[in-house]
Amino acid sequence: MLSRAWKNSMYRAVTRQIEVTVEPNYMPERSSEKEPLYFWSYTIVITNAGSETVQLRTRHWIITDATGRTQEVRGEGVVGEQPTLGPGEHFQYTSGVPLPTSSGFMTGRYQMETDRGERFEIDIPAFSLDSPQAKRTLN
Repeated sequence: MLSRAWKNSMYRAVTRQIEVTVEPNYMPERSSEKEPLYFWSYTIVITNAGSETVQLRTRHWIITDATGRTQEVRGEGVVGEQPTLGPGEHFQYTSGVPLPTSSGFMTGRYQMETDRGERFEIDIPAFSLDSPQAKRTLN
């Protein structure tokens, strides 16, 4: 079940000893109910708790708005980088997403590659995008 907080909610997934945490934050200064346009930033931390060095190769996002409309985003790396993480290292970045509705959610996967050339996918946890204008619902 997804949390309904507007900010400071932390979402977490671990795949093959690689932890991905996400903290979304609604940005009212970049949003407008009249347009309608609602904008969130999200900060992601990828931590390698394993014993192998890995590199983030690609991303695949599925973004769903409150009407159920989805968009998929695929691409190389994140924020123009393909970070390499040795054991115990982490990489943090912040990005953003606009929606035409006051709530939605995102989920996805990163493709990683070991220094031996093995490719595998890790989960990005599903996280909720809720603005103060979003109607509260109990699930």
